[in-house]
Amino acid sequence: MPYRSPVADFRFILDHVVPLAPVAGTSRFAEATPETVEAILTEAARMCDEVLAPLNRAGDLTPARLENGVVRSSPGFAEGFGAIAEGGWVALAADPEYGGMGLPQTLNIVLNDMMSAACMALQLNPLLTQGQIEALEHHGSDEIKATYLPKLISGEWSGTMNLTEPQAGSDVGALRSKAEPKGDGSYAITGQKIFITWGDCDFVGNVCHLVLARLPDGGPGTRGISLFMVPKFIPDADGNPGVANSLKVVSIEHKMGLHGSPTCVMSFEGAIGYLVGEPHKGMAAMFTMMNNARLAVGVQGVGVAEAAYQMAAEYARDRAQMGAIIDHADVRRMLATMKAEVFAARSIALACAVSLDMGRATGDADWQARAALLTPIAKAYGSDTGMAVSETCVQVHGGMGFVEETGAAQFYRDVRVAAIYEGTNGIQAMDLVGRKMMDAGAAAFRLLQEIEDEAKAARDVLPDLAGDVWAAAETLREATEWLVAQENQDRFAGAVPYLRAFARVLGAYYHLKAAIAEGAKGPRTALARVYVRRLLPQHAAAIAEAKEGAAGLYALSVDDLVA
Repeated sequence: MPYRSPVADFRFILDHVVPLAPVAGTSRFAEATPETVEAILTEAARMCDEVLAPLNRAGDLTPARLENGVVRSSPGFAEGFGAIAEGGWVALAADPEYGGMGLPQTLNIVLNDMMSAACMALQLNPLLTQGQIEALEHHGSDEIKATYLPKLISGEWSGTMNLTEPQAGSDVGALRSKAEPKGDGSYAITGQKIFITWGDCDFVGNVCHLVLARLPDGGPGTRGISLFMVPKFIPDADGNPGVANSLKVVSIEHKMGLHGSPTCVMSFEGAIGYLVGEPHKGMAAMFTMMNNARLAVGVQGVGVAEAAYQMAAEYARDRAQMGAIIDHADVRRMLATMKAEVFAARSIALACAVSLDMGRATGDADWQARAALLTPIAKAYGSDTGMAVSETCVQVHGGMGFVEETGAAQFYRDVRVAAIYEGTNGIQAMDLVGRKMMDAGAAAFRLLQEIEDEAKAARDVLPDLAGDVWAAAETLREATEWLVAQENQDRFAGAVPYLRAFARVLGAYYHLKAAIAEGAKGPRTALARVYVRRLLPQHAAAIAEAKEGAAGLYALSVDDLVA
């Protein structure tokens, strides 16, 4: 079944649920007019549906491969990336000074939603480049910006980020890669990195690696790490790719899914690198890229969930078994749940993006705090939704879903990593209850107050749904009050269910807004009732688990657990 970008849903959400109008009302994003937004949605959808979506299966069946030290991409990927670059889609939110469009991150998130649904394996290439562009805009020297940004923005070059090492995993502070000053302003970078997405590419002129490494005087842990730009080819005096740098792809990982996206083991052997940002402040610079990627990974989950839902719905409509299976109550339950989850996860991601844009455009600390609060929720819930909906897609297909030829299983295999990379969802949850609650929950309480106020206002129109949403928000408020009074270990033990509860309440809130905008009668209201009455009650069980603390977990010894 061909994928169709859900343009009508994007329009509805940006008009009524998470309005883009306040963003377009700022001087920074004044060019995001309704006409511009419509053109972006229409043209991006056309590219995704007609150019990228047909490549998805080819990437799975004919993986990227390493040949004579060079990565060879899957059939059609070069042409697909050419369409992305030529359309200016790499640079939708990038600085106009270097060739970008300067449009809101919200529209970039919409684009990545559609591209992920169409072909996640290829979408990862411009995704990483977009993150690198943002990191360089914030932390690069004028010389680095002038050399790299125009070519990254145009799609002539691509970007990666190199954090993980074999012995370190998520403990970035344990890295061993080193950077030795060469006396001419450059550095010799030596070390090995693993899990490097699109670590090499045969359809761009240069691959630009942002690499974390430690200077000779760098202290232990993350505070002693610096960030370096290490290009595959060293730019010459004119900024064009010159001599090959001392780096190579050692191997490509054999993965569960995303076969079209080469995940590389990279070796840097005294490679020439250039400092990005301040010495020993590399993690701060890299976090700019990582935060960009965390929201984008959540959106990958949403996009793949959309594609999986579309396949499942069409199969259920056409499959005859004691009548069309779409008429069976349990199949209706699965499809309605899938659709409701996708809408909720998409709305949360777009709410995060709008908050980012408002924070950047206005400098308002409350908007910035809301964006920070929503980022781990959007990443974890979006990727969890991708997994859950993709799994249900297989179930809707029955035995045919377990047969690879149908393509149903690819969605689950591809999206499974989204809950793992850019910080596992457990790390996202600990970030939510830890760093994001360092304000004693102030940002969370402001958001919950907004939900309660709007739910109260909706009681005359949809009393049953509005009452349930208000009550759930109040329960979550009480749980948050309990949470901020606990020590870290008790917070962390319940972090994942707490995040899940928060996502459930947010999802219900956005479904309620959709129902009100529709006039409280119609398909969006029916879908809201599915979410609020069937899925929202799960927040109570999640909160109960979150408040159990850590003691019960540590009552089991290590020997008890591994015996």
